[in-house]
Amino acid sequence: MMFARIIKIILPLVIGVAMGLIYGWRLDPIVYVEVTPEILRADYQADYVLTVAEAFSTELDADTAAKRLALLGDNSPAQISLDALEYARSQAFNPDEIGLLEKLSTSMQTYTPITGENIP
Repeated sequence: MMFARIIKIILPLVIGVAMGLIYGWRLDPIVYVEVTPEILRADYQADYVLTVAEAFSTELDADTAAKRLALLGDNSPAQISLDALEYARSQAFNPDEIGLLEKLSTSMQTYTPITGENIP
């Protein structure tokens, strides 16, 4: 008798969870379209900035790096790269990664956007 009550409670619960998972994962999953890295957690944002730093180390294009960093929000590229560098140091990233972030941060501190006024 007690077993029958447990089955009446647990069986619908298991079926409901299974149906919810099937619906959410297979029938109507959330599809993110045209989202920016701004919504990422701090650790993923730091990884994104590290990726920008890696690209910057080969391209040496500060303008492109600044545009990529601008996708992370309203802060300046210099502040974004500095925040990522601080995060990398606090999370004990390896020295090569910290070096790349330092190089990017230094470049972003002295970066001046190219505008019509800057062109001779």
